[in-house]
Amino acid sequence: MLPLLRGLLVGLSIAAPVGPIGLLCIRRTLAHGRSQGLASGLGAATADAVYGCIAGFGLMAVGDIFLQWARWLQLVGGAYLIYLGVRAFASPVQEAAPDRRWQGVAGAYGSTFALTLANPVTIMAFAAVLVGLGLAEHNIAAASLLVLGVFLGSALWWMALTTAVGLLCRWTTAGVLRWINRVSGVVIVAFGFVALARAVA
Repeated sequence: MLPLLRGLLVGLSIAAPVGPIGLLCIRRTLAHGRSQGLASGLGAATADAVYGCIAGFGLMAVGDIFLQWARWLQLVGGAYLIYLGVRAFASPVQEAAPDRRWQGVAGAYGSTFALTLANPVTIMAFAAVLVGLGLAEHNIAAASLLVLGVFLGSALWWMALTTAVGLLCRWTTAGVLRWINRVSGVVIVAFGFVALARAVA
């Protein structure tokens, strides 16, 4: 079970830094309830598992394909982040009634999965962590446990984050939500422009 525990730690360490996906999860949890926030986090965790699979199984041919399309993926991802940021900034404050419709949950999951997958450089980050810590596995069973651990570690982080934010909802006023929409919108747009700048550099 050691590869599973190692993967768990890698998944937690990759997911924990706050970035555009974290801001999206926080905002969606506040605006639409924990179901959409958690679905967003699980979408990111699934993408992390995909990249962990590529790095853990040594599928460099697949990794090379992603890296060849890195510029276009970053362009699309950056443009989508800008769209989401503008939409967040302009969103009216909603009541804290969770949106549990399948379309909303599926859309939240799919959008963060695509956004996380649109950053192929993450493959290199996973490869560097796995190799640097001596975690690269040549055994199929061990590599499978490692990838499962990456997913579980990332998912645990998103569950903890959305649960904590969900608990804060009851003390969040309309004015606070309005400022959260505006600040998160500006920051997400900034992340989008950074992604575009990296793609055209």
